[in-house]
Amino acid sequence: MRRVVMLGVSGSGKSTTGRLIADRLDVPYVELDALHHDAGWIEASAEELQARVRPLVAGDAWVIDGDYRRKLGSLVVERADTVVWLDLPIRSWLPRLAWRTATRMARGEELWNGNRERFRNLFERPNIFGWAWRKHFANRHELEGWAARHPHVRLVRLRSSEDVQRFVASL
Repeated sequence: MRRVVMLGVSGSGKSTTGRLIADRLDVPYVELDALHHDAGWIEASAEELQARVRPLVAGDAWVIDGDYRRKLGSLVVERADTVVWLDLPIRSWLPRLAWRTATRMARGEELWNGNRERFRNLFERPNIFGWAWRKHFANRHELEGWAARHPHVRLVRLRSSEDVQRFVASL
């Protein structure tokens, strides 16, 4: 396990777990959101994002946190050897997402490239909660089949916080 893709909805623990895995494996950690969201929440085009990610996946070892399959296609998974899917129940990730979002807003915390979560973002469409809800069910419908189309990749599906802890401890 040297090239790992972290998948899961917002609030599932991708970044925290991805950093832990990268630390255990002593490999670079990359958060795709930071490469996708330019200042002012401007989204990178597919071409821009691919140009930013291509040199990273060319490396021998990494943990990449994020999906962006619509813009990246199979660029990341073709170089990966493992996909870690945090498929936690809604009762686990939704409260985390709410707490994290509220805390970031209250602190004015910078996420990436000067971007911050704002109260008005909660009422825009799509907002983070609606997106995460839809993505949760889409992942459950699509991810196993998607991974099966990449037989060189080992799919690790973790369904609880305890599963995540055991997996990271086993590294």
